[in-house]
Amino acid sequence: MVQKIAKFGFPLLALVGLFSCGPKVENKNYLTAEIQAVKAEYAPDKRVALFDVNAQKNGKTYILKGESNLPEAITTLKNNLKNAEIDYVDSIQRLPASNLADKTVGLVTISVANLRSQPKHSAELATQATLGTPVEILKKEGSWSLIQTPDMYLAWVDDGGIEPITPSELEGWKNKTKVIYTTMQGHSYSEADAQSQVVSDIVAGGILELRDEENDFYKVAYPDQRIAFIKKTEADLYDSWLSRTDPSQENLVATSKQLMGLPYLWGGTSTKGVDCSGFTKTIYFLNGIVLPRDASQQIHTGEQVDTDKNFENLLPGDLLFFGKKATASSSERVIHVGMWIGNNEFIHSAGRVKISSVDKDAPNYDAYNLNRYLRTKRPLNGSTEGLINLKKTPVF
Repeated sequence: MVQKIAKFGFPLLALVGLFSCGPKVENKNYLTAEIQAVKAEYAPDKRVALFDVNAQKNGKTYILKGESNLPEAITTLKNNLKNAEIDYVDSIQRLPASNLADKTVGLVTISVANLRSQPKHSAELATQATLGTPVEILKKEGSWSLIQTPDMYLAWVDDGGIEPITPSELEGWKNKTKVIYTTMQGHSYSEADAQSQVVSDIVAGGILELRDEENDFYKVAYPDQRIAFIKKTEADLYDSWLSRTDPSQENLVATSKQLMGLPYLWGGTSTKGVDCSGFTKTIYFLNGIVLPRDASQQIHTGEQVDTDKNFENLLPGDLLFFGKKATASSSERVIHVGMWIGNNEFIHSAGRVKISSVDKDAPNYDAYNLNRYLRTKRPLNGSTEGLINLKKTPVF
């Protein structure tokens, strides 16, 4: 049998080639400079913008393929090619994908959704989203959805993490009375009784629709319409909470210390576990401010207050960034972030949430991070790049 295949295989392939019709599509990528120029303008950070486009060639015509959720970027690329008199066929998939129908948004429906870099549970944990967080749904692969969170982060979530809804349903949800869970961790119950069946765990920042009040409990509805009860002493009406939020120095420090000892979790942004930037992000979120996700993004927000270790200029709430300085042959790398709390100390997630000092005589002196110090930024002053003030932007 092997001999027959070897004998007759070549003539068969020749016949296939002989009777194939149409010009051959070359798999080599083309127009890389033109595509990269648009990507550099509209999607320089692939964590928050999707422009995965390439070009192949069919005879003298280029075929644009890939996908993007940036219509302006696609239009710019097409205009640039037209102005350069380059013939093309537009086969770029626009996201949200058409097979989603009208359910292009969703709400996180569990205490903490783990969002991953690829559509599989074994993939890297990229970030997290807490209960009630609205997301945009871009496409589906099996039981996974590619979503974009309010801070624009792109990641994959499994079907158990979100409830897909229509944009009009999301607007209706935003207009309803809601409660926010303000205790670091706890539970919701099947009845207005802490001894009744647990419905779910819940963490600080979780948001639910208010249905009623019963004695010392709020009756709430999850995005997937589960009904539960949470203690009033552990939650607050969202609008009342938001009106009182004040990211003052004292409040930021108080919130940070409530998380002391919390374990380090790569990709963590909740009170179940945090990485370094997830920790600073959680502190600010619980005070009404949404920071960008990663340290290398947070460093571009706010006013620069120090680059020379003049720590006397720092105020509680300032963010200290650490990493590798730029050299003649390499660019700067931002690797770590912590928050200044005064008294020559900063709090950060490194192994666990802990307090370190820049004072060489202190017992908690952190020589390692001091040696890789880059600079300090004050998030609420200066540039607001990537920053969301919940009082000004109705995310929920």
